[in-house]
Amino acid sequence: MNTQVWTNARIATMAANAGVPYGLVEDGALAVEDGRIAWVGPRTDLPPALHSAASEHDAEGALVTPGLIDCHTHLVYGGDRAREFEARLNGASYEEIARAGGGIVSTVKATREASEDELLAQSRRRLRELLAEGVTTLEIKSGYGLELEAEAKCLRVARQLGVLEHVAVRTTFLGAHALPPEFKGRADDYIAEVRRMMRELHRAGLADAVDAFCETIGFSPQQTRAVFDEARALGLPVKLHAEQLSDSAGAELAASYGALSCDHLEWLGESGARAMAQAGSVAVLLPGAFYFLRETRLPPIALLRQHGVPMAVSTDCNPGTSPCTSLLLMLNMACTLFSLTPEEALAGATRNAARALGLADRGVLAAGRRADFVLWDVQSPAELSYALGANPCRATYVEGQIR
Repeated sequence: MNTQVWTNARIATMAANAGVPYGLVEDGALAVEDGRIAWVGPRTDLPPALHSAASEHDAEGALVTPGLIDCHTHLVYGGDRAREFEARLNGASYEEIARAGGGIVSTVKATREASEDELLAQSRRRLRELLAEGVTTLEIKSGYGLELEAEAKCLRVARQLGVLEHVAVRTTFLGAHALPPEFKGRADDYIAEVRRMMRELHRAGLADAVDAFCETIGFSPQQTRAVFDEARALGLPVKLHAEQLSDSAGAELAASYGALSCDHLEWLGESGARAMAQAGSVAVLLPGAFYFLRETRLPPIALLRQHGVPMAVSTDCNPGTSPCTSLLLMLNMACTLFSLTPEEALAGATRNAARALGLADRGVLAAGRRADFVLWDVQSPAELSYALGANPCRATYVEGQIR
């Protein structure tokens, strides 16, 4: 059995109800056996048998946290929308940009036209930027293909990225992201096609979960329900882009299906928060999109706290509304824009992000969990949310192996 121990560390276990902020252990030790955490706690309490059998590593006073988890990304896509961003700043309206072939239609076109190798190369660059900041698990959604082969291509790339970069990737089928041009005026027909695609992608083992965009400019609650019914029949968990632009009661709908998460949530109301709490659904906050779109309506943080809804934080990396590959920046934005505490923000990128992906084996440093952890050159966990543009990541370990 291969045993390793890290000592001389301050360990933010992020265990819930640990009795101290961040579950912080001063002068801590972390033992790893065969990719799992065997023990974590004060160095003076380290069992002698573990200590004598282990290869010891000096953390040199580093802060150790669980590996970061980016639980909502659209990382795989073709092209970019920088010109569209420039046009908006020069006064062009969304409608004008769309009429000129911009918006999501332009990303769908670029994604469909890109080869699998081209998509892999583009997406791999973005992924490496996330990994440089201590990300060890992430979700990658499809949703820019909007036809079977293009959606499958994106999900295959997502799977390949995980293998090539030694990172855990959870894939989500987001066929109900937008209405493709060839289905204009036929949303119900497209939803039937989404259900067919879902069956094929599930058969190919490409989807770990299913998402949809329930919104006035997306799909109706009835159409979303049809997508979720198919997912339920296939045994796939669901999540939802909900209440971003209006209160469409999407969170209540998703909660009725036991959704892993509801994401965005700027317009979430009392009944939606209560339903999420009862279902155990995570609220995934996406401050990058809020910032990029210059939104003014804040997600109801006090309401989420009141009902005990766990809050996650993610990049929402996508070309149109959050072209961001820095989860650490999102921690800062979650604090400065949404008024999360630094502890809530870090929990949102560790413990609660794992829960949003349905992963019970990571996000906390505790015996039996995956040995995914990061060494940071900081003194306080709050520094991870505090410094704009800083990256104090010293080393990242995935299943006990340095990446």
